[in-house]
Amino acid sequence: MLAPTDAAWMARAIALAERGRGRTHPNPLVGAVVVSPEGVVVGQGAHLVAGGPHAEVVALDDAGDRARGATLYCTLEPCSHTGRTGPCVERIAAAGVRRVVTAIQDPNPLVDGRGHAWLRARGVEVVVGVGRDDAERQNAPFLTWMRHHRPWTVLKTVTSSDGFVGRVGERTQLSGAAADRWMHRQRAWIDAIAVGADTVLVDDPELTARGPVRTRPLVRVVFDWRGRTSPQARVWSTGSAGPVIMVVLDSTVQADPARFEALAAQGVRVDGYPTRDLAAVAGRLAEAGVQSLVLEGGPSLQQAWLDAGLVDHLQWLITPGVLGHGVPMVPAVRARCEAVSRDRWHCLDADWLVDKCLQG
Repeated sequence: MLAPTDAAWMARAIALAERGRGRTHPNPLVGAVVVSPEGVVVGQGAHLVAGGPHAEVVALDDAGDRARGATLYCTLEPCSHTGRTGPCVERIAAAGVRRVVTAIQDPNPLVDGRGHAWLRARGVEVVVGVGRDDAERQNAPFLTWMRHHRPWTVLKTVTSSDGFVGRVGERTQLSGAAADRWMHRQRAWIDAIAVGADTVLVDDPELTARGPVRTRPLVRVVFDWRGRTSPQARVWSTGSAGPVIMVVLDSTVQADPARFEALAAQGVRVDGYPTRDLAAVAGRLAEAGVQSLVLEGGPSLQQAWLDAGLVDHLQWLITPGVLGHGVPMVPAVRARCEAVSRDRWHCLDADWLVDKCLQG
């Protein structure tokens, strides 16, 4: 049964969960709040690092004996299995919690309703679905990875005010300092970024993360089906900063095996595919533990992922400059983002960010 204050306490738990962003992989973000029968917070916590205590345990430790008869608000179904930590449901029951309110059921096959069922079987009232939408957005990478066996994928494009991503064949700096800082903050928590061969040929980026310190190396993925990039491209020599994956056709590797053996000797992971099957690429990335992927360019790669139905979220950074001509952004991205109400656009100094969810 829902209580009038359930939504507010769940919002607090969701806010607490953010404390773990970028540090809990492969686990989800989870926050928890313990509220007494009198409506007073007696304990709270978050899962802060993989292998560390779960949010429910942190909150119950904080509450101590005051947890007896209380309600536990948790952003995700409590676990009922033993992993690096013990089952949270046992700790909840032992603490004497009367009622458990969760936002979403954990799709992990090891849990997937078992935690809720275990608690109900022991007389604990369980309410599921409070704050579901916000919790789903917060844990979109983990949930997509678990439910669909592929990374949650963001298509991010930076353009001039007239919709060009750059001049033809020429590196073009568009975003301002505030937008650059925002992009590197994003790189601090996402698992992987991807670009196409044209981006490497024109911009020669390193694709490294600057800003907040990462707890896991950033995976860099270059789609170079035909092997058009230079062996001297800077990204190939940045293996010390994190894994570098080259996505290429098997036929391309077979045509010049020595070249790809040399790249592999540098530490580049050369992933060959018989066809340009993006679903297969997404599946292989998921198997490697990649839960979140940002497609940073260029338009051809982004259009291909859109066509394959593998994009979950759009991000369009609009800069004030005018190019007049150049490489146009993907038309479908512009159309969908322009449909977002202007009062939901985010100002980044002189630039604007438009966020658009496509799935769910």
